Amino acid sequence: MPYEAPTHTVERSLRATTGAKLVAGVDEVGRGAWAGPVTVCAAITGLRRPPAGLTDSKLLTVKRRDELAEVLVDWVTAYALGHSSPEEIDALGMTAALRLAAVRALEGLPVRPDAVILDGKHDYLGAPWKVRTVIKGDQSCVAVAAASVIAKVRRDAMMAELDAEHADFAFGTNAGYPSPVHKAALEERGPTPYHRLSWSYLDALPKWRHLKKNRVPVLSGGTPEIEGQLGFDF
Repeated sequence: MPYEAPTHTVERSLRATTGAKLVAGVDEVGRGAWAGPVTVCAAITGLRRPPAGLTDSKLLTVKRRDELAEVLVDWVTAYALGHSSPEEIDALGMTAALRLAAVRALEGLPVRPDAVILDGKHDYLGAPWKVRTVIKGDQSCVAVAAASVIAKVRRDAMMAELDAEHADFAFGTNAGYPSPVHKAALEERGPTPYHRLSWSYLDALPKWRHLKKNRVPVLSGGTPEIEGQLGFDF
């Protein structure tokens, strides 16, 4: 399917209007999954010509996405990944969990960006970060597209590692997202320690719906770090 290659238009605009010299593109993966973390990548690319074929990770085949990720981790100026665990998602809700993962990614960069391009129309990051939201930024902005590919490949790899422990759930192919195999395994075996227990999928599982958790906000400063648990990348 043909697509337009991403550009540095937004980055250039931020430089011209705000004086931002270092601009990070930020994108997430795992928001709609039943299991696993939500993962955010922050990438700084500068204004160099991007690798051929770079676009939103969802528009790429698995093979091409993996190939591009290998190139991107050396091509970008800097990148970092942040994760929020299923437990944190259950406790905080998705918006706050996304912010937590994004802050972890941004603070993992070796340099602090002057501005952030956030994929989508909602700013879940907020102050003190200077944020520009861009709908379909993963298709139109180089830094966001790079972040989308790296985040997707790294999270998929994390979920694939769970296959040996929970083979019936096919995490290696569905990455924790809804699928017929995933649903059948849930009906038979119930949720694993990697599942989000506040998610509505449990409502359709009579045998296991008693495990569903009501979200209880975590007090400020009470959210545990999961850097070691989920492989925070620098």
